[in-house]
Amino acid sequence: MSVPTLLSSCSGTESKEEKLKDVEVPEILKSAPDGKPLKAGLVGCGGRGTGAAEDFLNAGNGLQITAIGDIFKDKLDACREILKSKGQNIPDENCFIGFDAYEKVIDSGVDVVLLCTPPVFRPLHFEYAVKKGKHCFVEKPCAVDPVGARRMQATGKQAVQQNLCVISGTIRRSQKDCIETYRRVAGGAIGDIISAHVSRQGGALWFRQREKGWDDMEYMMRNWVNFCWTSGDFVVEQFIHEIDMMSWFMGDKKPVRAEANGGRQRRVTGDMYDFMSIEYLYDNGHRAHCTSRQIGGCDYQNVVMIYGTKGYTNCFDTIFNLDGTVAWKYPHPKAEDADQSMAVPNPFVQEHIRLVTAIRTNKPICDVEQLVQSTLMAIMGRESAYTGKFITWDQTMASSQKLGPENYEFGPVPGINEEIPVAGIAPKF
Repeated sequence: MSVPTLLSSCSGTESKEEKLKDVEVPEILKSAPDGKPLKAGLVGCGGRGTGAAEDFLNAGNGLQITAIGDIFKDKLDACREILKSKGQNIPDENCFIGFDAYEKVIDSGVDVVLLCTPPVFRPLHFEYAVKKGKHCFVEKPCAVDPVGARRMQATGKQAVQQNLCVISGTIRRSQKDCIETYRRVAGGAIGDIISAHVSRQGGALWFRQREKGWDDMEYMMRNWVNFCWTSGDFVVEQFIHEIDMMSWFMGDKKPVRAEANGGRQRRVTGDMYDFMSIEYLYDNGHRAHCTSRQIGGCDYQNVVMIYGTKGYTNCFDTIFNLDGTVAWKYPHPKAEDADQSMAVPNPFVQEHIRLVTAIRTNKPICDVEQLVQSTLMAIMGRESAYTGKFITWDQTMASSQKLGPENYEFGPVPGINEEIPVAGIAPKF
């Protein structure tokens, strides 16, 4: 829905203000409206899943977590204790362990499902949830390969047909200062967009070495952020946030090709790279450069810059003139300021406020299509770097690549080794 103009400092005429009013952006609320009680089930009890459950509880009144599931009991028990401290006493009969735990959570009588497992499972779990008529929070990314992404896309269309509400974990689209910056850019504040530069330079992620008694599956599941088939690689699992933000500000246009390179210097386990540079080419000849790494001891930064014919923006809170002077800046209030109307609510909670609001007002929302596109863009970049080939959008959409084993069960995982892809000789995409 449209929201009123928040500031007028970068728009000197009434016509520009009127143009801003026509830009559709999500409404930011302090809390979801009261309404019928909603019961949610959590699938995936790790850190992100536990956090999502807490965010759901903080989204409004009359919200409960009534069922949880994970493949590991220790993960479930830790999550259960944290939720107990939040007033959620989940009975034994609603705590499920195993690769089929998602079915039991979804079938336990919940209204909403929070899907927060490693992303390889997302298409399977989302498909079952929609089949059972459940509203969903879907953590990013939505898949690790093109087959899974297309499966998500098809299920998203079914969710729309069933008037189900679905919100994904691409948090910047639920962050107030980013939304207001986007609204102004979409209203013409920087002119026609011509290019982008995106950089997420972060530290090394956690890892687990194989412990005595762990079979292949347990090792890979407990170390899932370091295997491509479970996480999609770090550009798909983490850098998707910046790729999605870039895509959003550029009008969600699909790139025609990804040209990438990358490698591995310091990652300790798994079969993935730890640095990558991707150039996206669009049909009008414009290019967007995206680079990321996960290596400790280096300088860190998180930058999403969009350049236009009249200026440029950092996408978070500032718009610049072409000469580098500030044209507009989001007025983040200090804690002591009396007027807190411009305060930026926690975007992780805001995602769930949007979901609950859509359910309770009977105004269905589904952002799966956007999530699928951003996931596929990240996959394009990964495969270009791994293979050393330029990967097109059409090629990605037609790809039969499906990562991981056919069946999910503890024991050996044949065909997956801790071998690093080598550009030029890696398997064709």
